[in-house]
Amino acid sequence: MNLFKKLTVLSLEQATVLPYLTYRLAMDGCRVIRLEHPVFGDPNRLVGDPFLPGEERMNSYFMAINAGKEAITLNLGEAKGRDLLLELIRRLQVDIFATNQLPKNYTKLGIDYETLRAVKNDIIWLGITGFGPTSNEAAYDPILQARGGLMELTGEAGGTPQVTGIPLPDMGTSEHAYGQLMKALFVRATTGQGSRLDLSMFESTTSWLTVPITMTASFGKKISRRGNTHEFFAPVSVYPTSDGYVYLAVGNDKQFGAFSSLPQFAHLAKEEYKKNAGRIADVKRLNDEISKVTKTISTDELLGMMRQIGVAASKIQTIPEVVQDPLVADKLLHAVDAKTGFKLTLAPAPVATEFLKENKQTLSFPPRFGEHNEKVLCGELGISAEEFAALKTSGII
Repeated sequence: MNLFKKLTVLSLEQATVLPYLTYRLAMDGCRVIRLEHPVFGDPNRLVGDPFLPGEERMNSYFMAINAGKEAITLNLGEAKGRDLLLELIRRLQVDIFATNQLPKNYTKLGIDYETLRAVKNDIIWLGITGFGPTSNEAAYDPILQARGGLMELTGEAGGTPQVTGIPLPDMGTSEHAYGQLMKALFVRATTGQGSRLDLSMFESTTSWLTVPITMTASFGKKISRRGNTHEFFAPVSVYPTSDGYVYLAVGNDKQFGAFSSLPQFAHLAKEEYKKNAGRIADVKRLNDEISKVTKTISTDELLGMMRQIGVAASKIQTIPEVVQDPLVADKLLHAVDAKTGFKLTLAPAPVATEFLKENKQTLSFPPRFGEHNEKVLCGELGISAEEFAALKTSGII
């Protein structure tokens, strides 16, 4: 039995950090209802190319992490909107309420933990902020990368700081929040008690700095960006081949012994290179010597050589090549638009969930703006057609 199907998540969400978390929950089978302002909505709906000519708020960027959800609109700046929110919590028996609003808006919008707990005392409340529940400082992923040290560690040695290729503070905080929600669900299952969870994107980001912080604060070592090389292991880098690039990672002295036993690299079987410290001390010369050899070998030939000796290596794959990778291709997710038949392809789940297996790797299509207003408000809260029309006219929905 998939117990996640019994859970209802109501999420006042926008951007990436919280929508990715609720997307994870949708992949588990939770009912996820995303809540948006009836005028402004989620700004990410307007990012990227339009899905259909003339159809607003369904742009390509929004679609990547919003499949499997429902969408309603509600103006929480109005008393009637706040009343409807409490009715939703009560009537839908919401298990998890989540928001990435600034803390100064919690009470104003009626979404603070105490207000919602008064309606449903075992609710699990989650607030994701840039710098914690006492800060109202604005934060986007690159800002967290800058302040959290990730940009200092990303880029070429001596070059300018760079952002990472994916929004790690967004995704990382989502993953940490997912873990905290699982703990809170366990607490509720065993004690009947709800929880308030506050996740700081900054704290999430700096928690990844395990080696850099210890090496800096305990051992006084300067840690900064080094391009494709590794601070503590060599040879580890990207090397050119005759038809592309390969990343090689020699993880220990035994592996380097096997590497330098190959005829092509036998000239590197030097006494000073037997230990990792010696290779690190001469890493530029070492990498130059390896590159002279690898650029004369095809990618497939070099990978075959590394597999034979047990050294980790990979071709630098493009995103189209990743999509076609046999370990990825059959795990991609899909969502089909009922209106047009358009098939949306989505990144694979981090784990194969029971819900996805049951549904053959498919999710419902990302919801249009306010798509489920009538279904939820009329069908589940019992609002009449006349009252529904009045809520639209007054700007509540």
